[in-house]
Amino acid sequence: MQKYSIEETCFKGVYFVNSFVNEDERGAFIKDYSDELLCANGVNHQLKEVFYTYSHKGVIRAIHFQRVMEQAKLVRCISGKIFDVIVDLRPNSDTFGKWQGFYLSEKSAKQILVPKHFGHGYLVLEESIVSYKCDEKFYGEYDDGICWNDPDINVSWPLDEIGGIDNVILSVKDKNLQTFAEFKYKK
Repeated sequence: MQKYSIEETCFKGVYFVNSFVNEDERGAFIKDYSDELLCANGVNHQLKEVFYTYSHKGVIRAIHFQRVMEQAKLVRCISGKIFDVIVDLRPNSDTFGKWQGFYLSEKSAKQILVPKHFGHGYLVLEESIVSYKCDEKFYGEYDDGICWNDPDINVSWPLDEIGGIDNVILSVKDKNLQTFAEFKYKK
């Protein structure tokens, strides 16, 4: 049995949330959200909306965020495996413009709490379903992003795990996102 627990990463305000998992011969029972336990650990995450994505191997969902009405997200890979990436977009932070990557999978039931003022994206390593538990509604008019291969942020995507860059699948929107330099200039 895995207990529900929270641990901070090396980025201030970013947490791993380990789901409660009880496995037996029938399968598993999982609790992946507890407002009470989050609050008890000093994390205030008021759930407003939950989204799911289904993605094929090779999909990169670029570094997305909302410019206004920012969303904190509790992200979990329910099925499959992804390489999840966060980018600190807080101008006064010691880690501004830095990224951190995590492997999330259905086997680990581990989640990442991405705070407001962070960009978030991921590479799908096998067909996957990912859930986002958001503390703010999605507003399309504030939706923004940074290109996945920005040279200043320089994320080390594990592209070898999908057979190389030729197997990357991007949406039209993600192909046309701004650079980090353009993002900083807008601020």
